[in-house]
Amino acid sequence: MSKVIEGLLYSESHEWVKVEGNIAVIGVSDFAQSEMGDITYVDMPDVDDEVTKGEDFGALESVKASSELYSPVSGTVVEVNEELEDAPEKVNEDAYENWIIKVEMSDESELEGLMDAAAYAEITK
Repeated sequence: MSKVIEGLLYSESHEWVKVEGNIAVIGVSDFAQSEMGDITYVDMPDVDDEVTKGEDFGALESVKASSELYSPVSGTVVEVNEELEDAPEKVNEDAYENWIIKVEMSDESELEGLMDAAAYAEITK
């Protein structure tokens, strides 16, 4: 069974959010990386790009598939995980340690539509 971390929020498209003040740290779940297999490339936006809840902001590519990444919140990208440019396999090694982007949220109430760990664990059984 894939790992689900308490205290994070989850989207139905398998992204996780860690809230740090008005910053949303966003990555993909352990379930998502295990379904994809060996990740070979992480397509990320640039710093200062705007992201919109429910719209794609990048993609993961693996040996067997390409999968869009959907933003769980709206806002401005304040940081991208540059380590993943050279080492995309880090997402496979630990999907929760290796975040993808950090977003300064424009509407924190959007977090209310996300799932907690228990609800997310139910949909990934």
